[in-house]
Amino acid sequence: MATAAPRSESEHAGQSEKVRAYGCENRCIVAIGASAGGLDALKRLVRDISPDIPAALLIVQHVGLTSYLGDILGRAANMPVANAASGTKVKNGHIFVAPPGAHLLLHDDHMLLRRGPRENLARPAIDPLFRSAACSFGGSVIGVVLTGSLSDGTAGLRAIKICGGVSVVQDPDDAAVPDMPLSALQNVEVDHCVALSEMAGLLRRLASELAGPTPEIPPVIRLEAAIAAQEHSTMEQTERQLGIPSPFVCPECHGPLWEIEDGPITRYRCHTGHAFGADVLMQAQADDAEQALWSLLRAHQQRAELAKRTAQREAARERHSLASQMATRAAEHEADAKLIEEIIHRRRP
Repeated sequence: MATAAPRSESEHAGQSEKVRAYGCENRCIVAIGASAGGLDALKRLVRDISPDIPAALLIVQHVGLTSYLGDILGRAANMPVANAASGTKVKNGHIFVAPPGAHLLLHDDHMLLRRGPRENLARPAIDPLFRSAACSFGGSVIGVVLTGSLSDGTAGLRAIKICGGVSVVQDPDDAAVPDMPLSALQNVEVDHCVALSEMAGLLRRLASELAGPTPEIPPVIRLEAAIAAQEHSTMEQTERQLGIPSPFVCPECHGPLWEIEDGPITRYRCHTGHAFGADVLMQAQADDAEQALWSLLRAHQQRAELAKRTAQREAARERHSLASQMATRAAEHEADAKLIEEIIHRRRP
């Protein structure tokens, strides 16, 4: 993966030569991202894709600590499917699936798995794959955003477009969960928006075409790709290049966040590398607020119960003045707990 320093003109020219050396005069990399509802969409897509497609398919689906996605897609596809492994070269007519707990990245002609900082609360995340593919393969990349919630994939798809690649989005009306396709359509100049039934044929056609030119890769895209690959840890340079300080803190590590203006997209990243779209950050803040409310509710309920028990003990000892004070305090805590409970129940799901 490229480092944070800008490439020279000779390095930029060398990228096209490297792409040709990998047999990539066509669009030979198809990077696919999916989240909620993605399993069914991916099964149908890999079932429909022709095994003679002249491209490698790399898939990121948001998964938990355990995943059998590779096995499931292997039973549906008409071409070899494997879990991605560091050092493995990409191959046309093969599907590679990101395993749990690691970002799937591309470095020149081979794959990398890295436990880099989570992006959009996910690892594997879609944006790191898309950015790294854009850095290594430029105009030879097809980026695909399928069904899913929130906005992972949007910033990465924009990076693919900036670096000369082609963007494809599932029609939101055809998606089980339309948020990710809608976000991409609202923030990226999408080349193709199609239903899943049309996507396999479209990808086969696009992969057979000559790749477009690869412009100079913007330093910020290469910097963010390097962060995901754990190849960049200079806080000073990160602060200088990424954006401006924001008043918000990272919900993952509670460090300061920098605000990144990425065309129409506003994103956030902390100095340790956690990254968020604005909608994902709001969701994380909402989760933090709800957790705080539940903790506050429990604290008030416990204080009310302790005050009640103290009042009962003092009454049994005929210390009625103190018992009355504790009973009053218990009632106040119960009223506070009821108010917090009402706030929790009024929150939109």
